[in-house]
Amino acid sequence: MKVLQRFSALPAMDGDGVNINRVADFDKLRFDPYLMIDEIKSDDEQDFIGGFPPHPHRGVETFTYIRKGGFEHRDQMGNIKPIRAGDVQWMSTGSGVVHSEMPLADAKEGLHGFQIWLNMPAKHKMRPPIYQDTSKQANPGIENENGATLVALAGRWGFNHEPHKITSTIQGLAGHGAIADLTLTEYGHGTLNLAEHQTVCAYVYQGVLNYIDAQGLRKTAGAGQFLVLDALEVCHFQTEATGAGLLILAGKPINEKIVHMGPFVMNTQAEIEQAVRDYQQGHFGQIA
Repeated sequence: MKVLQRFSALPAMDGDGVNINRVADFDKLRFDPYLMIDEIKSDDEQDFIGGFPPHPHRGVETFTYIRKGGFEHRDQMGNIKPIRAGDVQWMSTGSGVVHSEMPLADAKEGLHGFQIWLNMPAKHKMRPPIYQDTSKQANPGIENENGATLVALAGRWGFNHEPHKITSTIQGLAGHGAIADLTLTEYGHGTLNLAEHQTVCAYVYQGVLNYIDAQGLRKTAGAGQFLVLDALEVCHFQTEATGAGLLILAGKPINEKIVHMGPFVMNTQAEIEQAVRDYQQGHFGQIA
């Protein structure tokens, strides 16, 4: 596995005072089609109890994955869903969504989850929104003999040399996006051939991952490190005594300039200004 670039998640705050760690790139688009990954990880409810009250989106896809605890999602389309540990939720917001995400009252053991943003192609930014979640079915997983377990959160996945692949129920992400959760036990390792993708990234959320950098040096990445990988190289993920957990993000660049302001991601400043006007005038609708 060859790492081309490495980023560190930075502390940030969003919603009603929710503490998060964030990796984002809305300017150089170095992990196109992905724009941002937020991680919430705390056993102290004061870090997340305020949640994310009603707010809009346009022109972006939001992908939420919960490992511990949960949120209740509500939107103007009529969806009211608890998103709990192991669940995935995907919204292709298109022309506009208003939603809220508030901590579940019965989730008492802390919260660990992620929200990932993907850009949408200009031709799709004003289409009707799409909503999917996996609250009624488990995400499929596959385990190799070397202590690596892969859970398909979106797209189609499999280990090299395995006779079959697994397919998530979440399909159709912008930029042919595919997302998986890979966990490695002590000294675990697994190989993924991701050459069909042009963008491959990994976000380490626990343990330590071994890798080779662009200069050929052996290095390690710990929790909160975001790695942009060489998609042309076979990706061999390996850890030592610590084990590791990481999200793998793969896809194809959209290669379009964007303008970003808060919850809106469009292609021109005029489109951003129109989004603000449409929201202020109530065209996005309201949560029932």
